[in-house]
Amino acid sequence: MSAARPLPATQPDDDVARLRLIRSDNIGPVTYRQLLRRFGSASAALAALPDLVRRGGGSSRIATVVEAQAEIAAVTRFGGQFVFIGDPDYPFLLAQTETAPPALAVKGDVGLLERPAVAMVGARNSSAAAVRFARELATALADADLVVVSGLARGIDAAAHWGALAGGTIGVVAGGLDVVYPPENAELQGRIAAEGLVVAEAAFGTQPQARHFPRRNRIIAGLCAGTIVVEGALKSGSLITARIAAEAGREVMAVPGSPLDPRTQGCNALIREGATLIQSAADVVEALGTASGDLGGRLLSPDARWDPGPVAAEADDATRAAIERLLSPVPVAIDELVRQSGCASATVAGALLDLELAGRIVRHAGGRVAAR
Repeated sequence: MSAARPLPATQPDDDVARLRLIRSDNIGPVTYRQLLRRFGSASAALAALPDLVRRGGGSSRIATVVEAQAEIAAVTRFGGQFVFIGDPDYPFLLAQTETAPPALAVKGDVGLLERPAVAMVGARNSSAAAVRFARELATALADADLVVVSGLARGIDAAAHWGALAGGTIGVVAGGLDVVYPPENAELQGRIAAEGLVVAEAAFGTQPQARHFPRRNRIIAGLCAGTIVVEGALKSGSLITARIAAEAGREVMAVPGSPLDPRTQGCNALIREGATLIQSAADVVEALGTASGDLGGRLLSPDARWDPGPVAAEADDATRAAIERLLSPVPVAIDELVRQSGCASATVAGALLDLELAGRIVRHAGGRVAAR
């Protein structure tokens, strides 16, 4: 992959415009980046949105200044702040992922985002032995100067946070920064906000729904050079996080378990497929390359940065119609649309941008799109 082009330079007073842009309908992470590269600033992109939506043949709500100001004020009153992609304090590894959140609300020690980190995830209905192992492993990883990242769920997540609390832990929540879920983790979330860092992508006050958890998982994996699965069934959120980590080129690690326990079958399957077997913190350190002081060095290389593709160029009505005719509910690679349409990559990107803003397509992982 080639080096990613930087987003335009921003100033603190751009925060309202940037938050308005990402809170507007049909604007996801990829579209947000495309709009900033095409128009140079969030304010300019917002000014162009009504025309872009009309060209795509749909309608979308644009977040208002009042709404964005109110959310920023609420986060500030709560003791948090926003970190936007393109800002110096936005986490580097997360920024290299295809669907990095344009805006993160955070509360706690923002400096933890600059330290080497490893994710630890696992079953909510975890065994007592796995909970103990996860907590002790997290403590040992924190002692090795690694920040432990997890999702503040029951079971393995909570054990990992408690184990790493004294040394550094980041909790990524599925809802708003102020929302505690599950309720029994209220004390833990409060402790992490005071001693570690809580991170949220969803708008302040948002109650978590099923669709929010895969989005949370991609942040957990994206923040880290590697992901450890302690217990996980074959079909579980933990394995989704591991898959996301693998697709991003990050290290995938798993703790082996009894073949008789369904909660460990996912871990055993990951190891069979090539994940690193983990029995101690030393195994994790070795897998990540920290022994040579090169944690994630291959990820920090400019050659390993995500290439967002061409800057979207303006597409005419005929091109948009031609691209839309090629789409179906089955996701297809954008490169395939370029090949079959015979259009330039930048023109296809522009047509897809217009169609997405109009709510006519859905973007999927791996640079694929489908008709809505």
